[in-house]
Amino acid sequence: MTLVDAQPVAATPREAISLSEPRDFVSLLKPRVMSLVVLTAVTGLVVAPVHMHPLLAAISILAIAIGAGAAGALNMWYDADIDALMTRTAARPVPTGRVSGEAALAFGLALSLLSVCLLGLAANWFAAAFLAFTIFFYAVIYTMGLKRATPQNIVIGGAAGAFPPMIGYAAATGSVTVESTILFLIIFLWTPPHFWSLALFKLRDYGSANVPMLPNVAGERATRNQIFLYSLVLAPIGVAPYVLGYAGPAYGVVSILLGLNFLRHAYQVLKMADGDDEMIPAKRLFVFSILYLFGLFTMLLVDAGITAFMVRGG
Repeated sequence: MTLVDAQPVAATPREAISLSEPRDFVSLLKPRVMSLVVLTAVTGLVVAPVHMHPLLAAISILAIAIGAGAAGALNMWYDADIDALMTRTAARPVPTGRVSGEAALAFGLALSLLSVCLLGLAANWFAAAFLAFTIFFYAVIYTMGLKRATPQNIVIGGAAGAFPPMIGYAAATGSVTVESTILFLIIFLWTPPHFWSLALFKLRDYGSANVPMLPNVAGERATRNQIFLYSLVLAPIGVAPYVLGYAGPAYGVVSILLGLNFLRHAYQVLKMADGDDEMIPAKRLFVFSILYLFGLFTMLLVDAGITAFMVRGG
């Protein structure tokens, strides 16, 4: 029996496709994740010392966004069985039958090819190869391999979500440098506290789907400890762009304040009582972690814009 056969879809593939609406295929792209990918990729492109033609830059960002959406569609295709078991994901297009598994797979593969070719033509083939590897890493290594096999799935698989700023930087420069690696590290270190805080208050969801998230395997206390340890490393790395000189004092101040606030939330999670059903500190950390990442990368964009304006004015 294939994964598609196992999905709780009452309709035949032909009938399921007939039920599909454009918004269902948009949902396959994971728009909220895509918005973060666009922000971080634009930041990587803008902080690069090489400035692309605006049209080519826009096409490059579009290609990276399409690639992220393709990876999301492939993820939803493969994970349809466990998505149907979790309240957070049960309403997704494939488990509900609004989009068939075959259609989601074809959609993801077609967008993958389109995004890689588009980025190669608009920017360079190094960036395109990097994008292709990222899609493969998320769809195959993480989704098909790590997610169901190890409680460290988020740590290792989180690299896929951390690559977009490096791809944006590579689109402009054709290379990877310390600057783009720092942007990667910010997202890479941010991912475990972000997702493990979610896993703490979605413990039963992941348990019912038999996904080995850290709280289900190692327990809540070990998860809280890991969240705090990652946060301790993340906070100074978030300030690194200022320390290394490619972000200004405004970014430095904001990154310090955001980092201290992240640590405050992580400490509150660390001190949670065992068996706390409300999980309020974990929910607060999850929400703030999103604001933290958007805040850092938005400030990097603003800082780069101010610097470019001053250079032109000079």
